[in-house]
Amino acid sequence: MALARARRDAGMNYWPGFVDALATLVLGIIFLLSVFVVVQFYLTQEVTGKDTALSRLNAQIMQLTELLSMEKTGKISLEEQLAQVRATLTITEGERDRFRGLYEGIGSGASDAKTKAAELSTQLDAEKKLNMRTLAQLEVLNQQIAALRRQLSILESALEAAEKKEKDAQSRISDLGQRLNVALAQRVQELSRYRSDFFGRLRAILGNRPDIRIVGDRFVFQSELFFDVGQAVLKPEGRTELDQVAAALLEIERQIPGDIAWVMRVDGHTDVRPIASGRTNWDLSAARAIAVVQYLISRGVSPQRLVAAGFGEFQPIDTDRTEEAFARNRRIELKLTER
Repeated sequence: MALARARRDAGMNYWPGFVDALATLVLGIIFLLSVFVVVQFYLTQEVTGKDTALSRLNAQIMQLTELLSMEKTGKISLEEQLAQVRATLTITEGERDRFRGLYEGIGSGASDAKTKAAELSTQLDAEKKLNMRTLAQLEVLNQQIAALRRQLSILESALEAAEKKEKDAQSRISDLGQRLNVALAQRVQELSRYRSDFFGRLRAILGNRPDIRIVGDRFVFQSELFFDVGQAVLKPEGRTELDQVAAALLEIERQIPGDIAWVMRVDGHTDVRPIASGRTNWDLSAARAIAVVQYLISRGVSPQRLVAAGFGEFQPIDTDRTEEAFARNRRIELKLTER
């Protein structure tokens, strides 16, 4: 009793003031995660909408390009026709002038020359009319090409603006992700510090015992400390040990800020040998982990901070087929980790 009272007194002096800091850290990281999820959702919606708009703009640009190519082809054809008409007109005007000269030379008696000149004059008028229609068509075509070019310029400007906006959105998403990663890394570092403090506290309480080890970031208890062979009911001496674990866990629970998402994971492990009662090693390992969790809850530990997991015989720490190896593999592990 004097030793237990000394341990409790040492615990009260060793862990002051951790509760408020830990609560603040957990709330902060939950808030950051919520903001990141909401922002990423809206930015994803915005980028998706921009992708659809870009696809429509690209389709319109392709259609306008094809139409512009067709209009250019038509313009070239009309220009060729106009050149031919102008050449014909030049030839006709030359013929008219030649016959007019002949007409003036032979006088009023040359009726056939007059007739020829009249025909040439009529043909010349028809060629002029055709030339005027061709010029009008060419002017309309030029106006259509100019309008298409203006529309194409507007679409290209809209496309450039949409691409710039998409790049800005991607940049904002990337920047937010980097900031969130930094914040998460800070929270992980803080949780690692509290984990170290918790392990130090448990080490001080439990002392150096062969049936309790620290392996990496886990406290490892031999199953026989808590349970009889093949059973999942806590022994009285096991409850005493868990009382000390619960006291340390309650103290660290008050000290870790609320915005840090942490849990104490209780893992049950067995050896590879089958159980005589007929239940599987999966059942036994899970039942033992649940029994430990339920007892810690009965001692005041928050259920939201506890996780029970059963691994059966599938994660041994010693692969030998000896009694010592079997005993090492039958264990309960406590790990302070992220939720």
